[in-house]
Amino acid sequence: MNEKKELYKKLFTIVTPIAFQYLMASLVSASDAFMLGFLDQDALSASSLAGQTAFVYSLFYGAFVFGCNVLAAQYWGKKDYRTVEKTLAITMRYSLLVGAVFSLSALLVPEGIMRIFTSDEKIISAGAVYLRTASLSYILTGYTQVYYGIMKICDKAGLSSLIGSLSVVVNIILNYLLIFGIGFFPEMGIAGAAFATVLSRIFETVFVTIVMLRGKCTKLHPIMMFRSNGQALEKDYWKYTVPLLLNQIGWGGGVTMYSVIMGHLGTDATAANSIASIIRNMVASLCWGIAAGVGIIIGGMLGRNELKEARKAGGSFVRFSIITGVISGLFILALTPLLLKIISLNTQSEYYLKYMMFMASYYIIGNSLNSTIISGIFPAGGDTRFGMICDIITLWCVVVPLGLLAAFVWRLPVLAVAVILTLDEFVKIPAVYVHYRKYRWVTNLTVE
Repeated sequence: MNEKKELYKKLFTIVTPIAFQYLMASLVSASDAFMLGFLDQDALSASSLAGQTAFVYSLFYGAFVFGCNVLAAQYWGKKDYRTVEKTLAITMRYSLLVGAVFSLSALLVPEGIMRIFTSDEKIISAGAVYLRTASLSYILTGYTQVYYGIMKICDKAGLSSLIGSLSVVVNIILNYLLIFGIGFFPEMGIAGAAFATVLSRIFETVFVTIVMLRGKCTKLHPIMMFRSNGQALEKDYWKYTVPLLLNQIGWGGGVTMYSVIMGHLGTDATAANSIASIIRNMVASLCWGIAAGVGIIIGGMLGRNELKEARKAGGSFVRFSIITGVISGLFILALTPLLLKIISLNTQSEYYLKYMMFMASYYIIGNSLNSTIISGIFPAGGDTRFGMICDIITLWCVVVPLGLLAAFVWRLPVLAVAVILTLDEFVKIPAVYVHYRKYRWVTNLTVE
C-alpha cells in the first residue's frame, strides 16, 4: 500500500505541472475563439482553421520530443547525463529544421494552406492574414517545446510549467489588447490574435534560454546539433522516433481531416466543432499530463532495471486512466449549459454545439485510456511501433473513410457525421488492451 501511495505521489508531482501547462496552452485557443467570436463568426472559424497549421507542426515536434523522452528518461534514470545532452541536441536539430519549413510556408503561401481546410473565400482571406502574421511563432515553438520536454525529464516540470503558463497569460492579455485595440494598442482583429502569439513565443524563448544558460537543467550545446553524436545513439533515436512520427502524422492527419470535413459542411458546423474541440482539448490536458508523467516514471524504472515494479505500476496507471476519463466526461456534461449561455453563436451553431459537447463527454474516456497506454506506457519501454500501426489503421482505414462517405456521398446530417468522427478511440481499445497484456514494453533500452 505504501509503495502504491509513493507511486501516485510521484505521478502527481510530475503530472500536476505538466497537465497545468497543457491546460494553459489550450486556453490560448479558447481566448482566441472567445474574443474573435465578439467580432464575427467568420473570424472565429478562420482562426480555428488557421490554427490547424500549428497543430500539424505539433505532430512533428511532438514526435521528436517523445523520441527524446524514450531515451532520455531511461538514461536519466541510469544517471548517464552526457547521453541525455546528446539526445537533446539531436532532437533540437530536427525540431528547428521542420519549424523553419512551417514558418516559411505560413509566410509565403498562407492562402494555399487555408484552401486545404475550406472553400469559403472570406475565411481563406482572414485565415491567410492570421498565418502570415503568426509565421515566426512556429520555429520559436519548436525550440521551447523541445526544452520543455527535457526539463520534465530532469525533474524541472514545475519550472517548465511556470514559464509556459506565464507565456499563456501574456498571450491572453495581448489578445485582448491587440484584437480590440485597447488603450494605445492598435485594433488588429484576427491579426492581433496572431501577433499576440508571436510575442508570447518570444517571451518564453527568452526565459527558456535563461534557464538553460543558468544550468537549471540539461544544457543544449549548439555544436552538438551540427555534428554526429555517435552512430549508435542516432540509430536508437530514429528507431524509436520514426514510428512515433508516423503515428503522430497518421493520428494528427486523421484529426486534421475531421476539421477539413467539418470545414466543408458550412460555417455553423465549423464554429460549433471549433468550440467543442477547444473544450475537449482543455479537459484532456489532465489525460495528456498523466500520459507524459506515466512515461517518465515507467521509463525511469526500466532504465534502473526495475522490470517487475514497472509492470505492476503500469496496471495501476491503466486503472487510474479510466477513472480520470469518466470524471472528465462528467465535467464536460456539467460545463455544457454554462458554455451555451456565454458563447455567442447563432441558433443552428448552438444546436450543433450542444450535441458535440455530449459526444466529447464520452470520447474523453477512450482518449484518457489510450493516451496513457499508447503515449505513456508503450513508448517508455521502446514499444513505439504498435501505436503507429493501431492509429493509422483505425483512422485511415475506418473513421476517415466513413466520415468522408457520410459527409459527401451519403450526405448525412452534420451531427451524424460528427458521431462517426468520434469512433476512433473506441475502435482501437480491444487491440490496445490485448497488446498491453503481452508486456513487450517491459524493456530496458539503455546501453553502456
